[in-house]
Order: sequence, then structure tokens, then C-alpha cells
Amino acid sequence: MKERDYLWCILNLMLDDEEALGQLCPACRAEALEGRCPGCGSIVSQQEGGHNAAFDQERFEALGRGAAL
Repeated sequence: MKERDYLWCILNLMLDDEEALGQLCPACRAEALEGRCPGCGSIVSQQEGGHNAAFDQERFEALGRGAAL
């Protein structure tokens, strides 16, 4: 495929998505546009980042100071 073919495919996918959203009621459209987690489906906000439960802040700070662990 050439670059123009990829562009054509992407544009048509975007137009299909817009058309599908246009057929929804305002409440469903708003829900469809929300960022959702692909694993659990809960809403993901732009402000909160991911949280790594295994991250050790104290060890990170000690390594930043050059302390040997």
C-alpha cells in the first residue's frame, strides 16, 4: 500500500466513527466519548495518572541521592 492508501483508510475510519456517534442520543454520545479503561471499563480521567502498586517511593528517593541499598 502507498501512503495515500493509508491516509484514505484512516480518513474513512474517522468518518465512520463520526457517523456512528451522530446516531447516538446526547447522553450516549457523551458516554461513548469518555475515556475508558480497556480492562475494566471504568472512567479514566486526564488528571490522574496510573499508579504502580509495586513502586517504592523511599527506595526511589534513596537511589536518587546515590545511597546504596
